[in-house]
Amino acid sequence: MAGDSVLKTAHRDLPGGEERLVTVRRGRALQYLTIAWNSGECVVALAAGFLAGSIALVGFGLDSAIEVTSSLAALWRLRRDLDETRREAAERRALRIIGICFLLLAAYVLYEAIITLVVRKPPEHSTVGIVLAALSLIVMPLLVYYKRRVASQLGSGALEAEARQTLVCAYLSAILLVGLGLNAWLGYWWADPVAGVAMVPLIAWEGLEAVRGRTCYVT
Repeated sequence: MAGDSVLKTAHRDLPGGEERLVTVRRGRALQYLTIAWNSGECVVALAAGFLAGSIALVGFGLDSAIEVTSSLAALWRLRRDLDETRREAAERRALRIIGICFLLLAAYVLYEAIITLVVRKPPEHSTVGIVLAALSLIVMPLLVYYKRRVASQLGSGALEAEARQTLVCAYLSAILLVGLGLNAWLGYWWADPVAGVAMVPLIAWEGLEAVRGRTCYVT
């Protein structure tokens, strides 16, 4: 079925043997780096978010936790890459796990943002959150670039989906930075939950595409 298959780009010579093994090892290293970064990011964002009462910052922390889960799924996929009999099944399962992670995040952020807007609860200023968002805006695009190279070289839609989730993290960093900045400098308390709502369509779309198996790798 088309919905269960990963779209692949035609006329692409994928690496094999030793070259593929090197690419897989590079992919694992990137996932370990992502896990380390997002684990620290999660702890800092959640602590700062709860202290400041910031839904966007808490949502960002949960996104980091979900990104860790996605990276673990990507690692599982990479460990089965050299076994051609198990590669396709691993590809489909990892893609769906990553898609479900997207959808869970979208549901949480939307719920909490709406509650915050309804009760009109302003967040406290968070310098830590602003610094964290700025750093993430630097680190995430670099990870995306190298992850997409690995996904393309291995012809993996699941790894491309995981790279896109890292890209979403970069987008969320930008949205978070704007929301926290407007609240800190101009007192626009509503900018924080609105920033949270702005995250949802992008997250949900990527989740649906991944669950349906429609994510394709980039050449």
